[in-house]
Amino acid sequence: SVAEERVGRKISGLRVLNSYWVAQDAVHKWYEIVMVDPYHSVIRNDPRINWICKPKMKHRELRGLTAAGRKARGLLKKGKRATKLRPSVRATYKRHNLMRLRRWR
Repeated sequence: SVAEERVGRKISGLRVLNSYWVAQDAVHKWYEIVMVDPYHSVIRNDPRINWICKPKMKHRELRGLTAAGRKARGLLKKGKRATKLRPSVRATYKRHNLMRLRRWR
């Protein structure tokens, strides 16, 4: 996720599709980031991938919407196991611990 964010900031004209682990040693880890040019005619005309050309898909990596970002946010679980995770851990904490009174005090 950190690697996706760094590459997304550096090459802002491309969109981050996904990433995968390549290698590691005792100090560093290396990932390959799959990036897509949203203005390329082949991408825009392909119905399987042209969803990434929409304006709301800008900087998915910064908002945690790629596979690595969703994993870091703990959103790989589904169903009843994920009730304390969605929409986010912080939002659930706030929802459970905020005191809501019926009138202004």
